[in-house]
Amino acid sequence: MPTAHLSILVVDDAKFSSAMIGRALSQAGYQDVRFASSAAEALQLLEQRRASILLADWLMPEINGLQLTEHVRQLDESANHYTYVILLTGKEGENVLGEAFDGGVDDFINKAVMNEQLVPRVFAADRLCNSLQRLLLENRRLSQTVAHLEARNLVDPVTGLGNSRYLKQKLHDSLRQIESRGGALCYLVLELHDAAALRQQHGRELYQELLNSVARRLQQLVRPLDILVRLDAQNFALLTLLNDLQECAPGSFKRLHDGINHKAFKTSQGFITLKAGISLVGLDASGLPNTPDHIMQLAHSQLPEAHLSGRVTAMRLPLTH
Repeated sequence: MPTAHLSILVVDDAKFSSAMIGRALSQAGYQDVRFASSAAEALQLLEQRRASILLADWLMPEINGLQLTEHVRQLDESANHYTYVILLTGKEGENVLGEAFDGGVDDFINKAVMNEQLVPRVFAADRLCNSLQRLLLENRRLSQTVAHLEARNLVDPVTGLGNSRYLKQKLHDSLRQIESRGGALCYLVLELHDAAALRQQHGRELYQELLNSVARRLQQLVRPLDILVRLDAQNFALLTLLNDLQECAPGSFKRLHDGINHKAFKTSQGFITLKAGISLVGLDASGLPNTPDHIMQLAHSQLPEAHLSGRVTAMRLPLTH
């Protein structure tokens, strides 16, 4: 059974040929058939509304059927659509088939046998179009689902800590909290030294084992209500809310610095010593308005000094000169 409302576009510069094709399709049960007398007109119609099947004469002035097929494939790509292209030709020979398929054509009908082959070929395309469009729809839905899941994902898959998206949400919430209720926040970033060299030296699996070890040790060193996350391959971050901005000081987080830098990590390949730089940014209501991105950027800007000095670096907002 034909799909009555299947969208078909017939492109032929010969009105008699178009009329004959239209009559055959109508008698076969197809109700959504449009006509174009040139490739340029066909492209305009396709811009307005895509077609499931394109029946086009191969030999047309200005833009021939193969060139039209190339344009249609570009439209399909931009619209996440697939148009089944059938070319009508009087050409003969084996090279014709190869030339058509190489040009992205799905099928072609020799005009000498069009009366016998047109409707059966369209029926075959009809069945394929339903499957193709269903697959495209399922792929589109799958892509949307993946994007939705990624947007909701707040957990680092390696360590089980929060990730950077989670941190930004919590930073945003904390800024609103100190604006409305007072207090202060302290943002700390910890960067493992020479992480790329460590990965190259020990391999990906052992490096991930190290990251898990760092995460577990940091969890033991922070307060239960502190927010600990892994930002990326070499950076961890900590967000803590304080009563007073003065508490956001290097001495308050010396335990983290010493816990990472002065105590080796046991792994499946023995003990490994790590070096890390730590920097802080603290602010209270006087440091507002502010944004999570700006606070994170300021903390990262201090890391080179932290690595060079071997000390925890700190900054409080607003900056005073």
